[in-house]
Amino acid sequence: MDDRWEVIDDAAARARSHLESARGAPVAPTADAVAGLDGLTSVLPDGPGAVAATLEQLDRLGSPAATRQSAGRYFGFVNGGVEPAGLAAAILALAWDQNAALPVMSPVAAHVDAVAARWIVDLLGLPPTATATFCAGASVANLTAIVAARDALLRRVGWDSADRGIVGAPPLAVVASEEIHSSVPKALRVAGLGSGSIVSIPTDGCGRARSDAVPATRGPTLVLLQAGNVNTGHSDPFREIIGQLDRQRTWVHVDGAFGLWANAAPERRALLDGVELADSWATDGHKWLNTPYDCGVAIVARGDDLVASMSQNAAYASATDGRSPMNMGVQMSQAARAVPVWAILATLGRSGVADAVERCCRNALRFADVLDAAGAEVLAPVVLNQVLVSFGDDETTDRVVAGVQDDRTCWMGGTEWHGARAMRISVSDTSTTEKDVDASAAAVIRVWHSLP
Repeated sequence: MDDRWEVIDDAAARARSHLESARGAPVAPTADAVAGLDGLTSVLPDGPGAVAATLEQLDRLGSPAATRQSAGRYFGFVNGGVEPAGLAAAILALAWDQNAALPVMSPVAAHVDAVAARWIVDLLGLPPTATATFCAGASVANLTAIVAARDALLRRVGWDSADRGIVGAPPLAVVASEEIHSSVPKALRVAGLGSGSIVSIPTDGCGRARSDAVPATRGPTLVLLQAGNVNTGHSDPFREIIGQLDRQRTWVHVDGAFGLWANAAPERRALLDGVELADSWATDGHKWLNTPYDCGVAIVARGDDLVASMSQNAAYASATDGRSPMNMGVQMSQAARAVPVWAILATLGRSGVADAVERCCRNALRFADVLDAAGAEVLAPVVLNQVLVSFGDDETTDRVVAGVQDDRTCWMGGTEWHGARAMRISVSDTSTTEKDVDASAAAVIRVWHSLP
């Protein structure tokens, strides 16, 4: 047999072994496993070696140092797990090795991209005329939408930023929730608008922008809201805020990296009332949809605004028809990220995605109930997949977080909420079960009660 096929079979067997051993195993790698990675950083070989030996070394040293975030007990950073259909499709797509920049480069990537994008717009309850495009993550999706917004707002006042740049352009006002995710100010910096330009909307006790405190502005204005506060999961009151804006001179962008998926679950949809009234949205596939990393989605209500900002002119790439991903985002060459998205949606269907979202929300509430009953303080009502917990004072809370991470039964991170330290629990892996929640909550309580 050709060595190429043998090494692929070997890789598949090693991958299966890693996945089969993940459930119930310690979530975080040991210090020894992390130290073992030094074995991968020796000098660059002078010449070629055997692929099988390289793979064996990578598995032997790398797999023990991998965080097991797809086995039901990883609750950090709103990191999703991976749906089996998405993983299997990603493996097939890697074998195809398609460049999805243009339809002529890959008919299959182009077709699947268009279908998956349409399905996401429909599933998230956004205007059917909206255009979705896949990118590396919600940070890039935020940047993509903010650049489209910047250019569209300037065009409305007679300034062509594509031709003239933004130096000397009419000023744009930027209004954002004071709880907006940190990727949004970064996107503003990259887009040349500057994070210092933000005029903040004060938030309430759950991190929602207050509709009674939206600042008055004049001229073209970019308004930045969020679906799913990164600490509490609460969303801004979209209908109340958008309803008071002058839509002729404003563009509303919603960062919905995970929270926008609440619209896929009928029982949660009321939490995002009015989100469809925005002009653009950013979300992730690798969070609640549980696609493999990385997968973000930028969605713009008027696709022409997206293409106007992102299209590029290359003679060798101009003779193409149809939807061209390279003209809808910042990348030219790009992976066929839509393939695992399509596979998950085709497998789960509308009700399956809704069930996955609801399951995570129920498990988050279960976490909160168990920890509350044990005497911990749940700092905000649980509405989605985020649970924010204090164990008394800041020092104790930080020690519990560190102790849980060292215990390795599960993994949660720490955060700061309204000036105080908190544990942040993100139930984003759709494979998490009630048993996982109970074992994890028990570990948290055990660590807490064992503190001297």
